[in-house]
Amino acid sequence: MSSETPIRILAADDHPLLREGIASLIGTQRDMRLVAEAATGRETIEQFRAVRPDVTLLDIQMPETSGIDALIAIRSEFPTAKIIMLTTYGGDALAQRALKAGAYSYVLKGLVRKELIETIRAAHAGQKRIHPQVASELAAHLGEDTLSDREIEVLTLVAVGNSNKEIGARLSITEETAKAHVKRIIAKLGANDRTHAVTLAMSRGILATTLPSKG
Repeated sequence: MSSETPIRILAADDHPLLREGIASLIGTQRDMRLVAEAATGRETIEQFRAVRPDVTLLDIQMPETSGIDALIAIRSEFPTAKIIMLTTYGGDALAQRALKAGAYSYVLKGLVRKELIETIRAAHAGQKRIHPQVASELAAHLGEDTLSDREIEVLTLVAVGNSNKEIGARLSITEETAKAHVKRIIAKLGANDRTHAVTLAMSRGILATTLPSKG
């Protein structure tokens, strides 16, 4: 690619050090230019509208508006947007949501220095890439029953320490119905018990690693 037409990049992450690292990495490439940065999901959407980058690097865990919600918002307004999601772990549920929403790639932060530059070039060329570790996670759970929105809601309440009775009260359902939901969740996840279900759901990205308080 000619240095006269560099790939224009927006870097969105709530950690300044990671943005600095990305800026430093991009700065060594003659065919790339960092044109904007963002620290929140909402700011990412605003910056995208303002600069219309060729490729956007977007952290999946963002304050105010999540990375996936920002991805969905940008793609709904700009269907050809090329967005690469950055994440600290390869949970299949988050990856599946991101790819379904139109992400071009899903890059693990631990591999940014090794893989990001070529992934940016690939996305700019219209190519989609999935890291083998993420692909393996996706394949491992292919065809499994996914949790419904209600089941995720129930599991979130389990995760912050609510009993079946408390879940029922919070969701205006009976304690027995709450118990039935928990039983189905455990079965769908192949978990041993409710605590194991929460652990599995977090590792797969079904539940956020940062949960609301019980109150």
